[in-house]
Amino acid sequence: MELILWRHAEAEDGAPDNARQLTAKGEKQAAKMADFLHVRLPHDVRILVSPAKRAQQTAQALTKHYITEPGIAPGASPETILKAAGWPDGEGCVLIVGHQPALGEVAALLMTGQPHYWSIKKGAVWWFACRASKGGCQVGLRLVITPDFL
Repeated sequence: MELILWRHAEAEDGAPDNARQLTAKGEKQAAKMADFLHVRLPHDVRILVSPAKRAQQTAQALTKHYITEPGIAPGASPETILKAAGWPDGEGCVLIVGHQPALGEVAALLMTGQPHYWSIKKGAVWWFACRASKGGCQVGLRLVITPDFL
């Protein structure tokens, strides 16, 4: 199984939190990352997106074919996000478009076994793979990239 964490791009400040929209910079970040992902994602990728407006707009830069997943809204736990993705027992590739601090905690949990606070930059992607082994799942970090490197 592969799991891709994509933090929403830069968004406006304000309230209510779920209504915050991408800034002009955020729209550019999302478009750059979407172009990068478009040629690399498997055709059968399952895309799960937070219901927050900024996450929806980030995903829409890539496709209109995604699932809005309330379980990955702001404030979600890393365990809830992994359960929504089906990690590690699922098949194929799942792309999660979500928020800090949960995505950073997921990355830390996958890499260290503990949900530490790790910062994922706005618009960045962390791509993980799980390879079955005798002891369960061998987690590999395939890619980390931010929009400013594209």
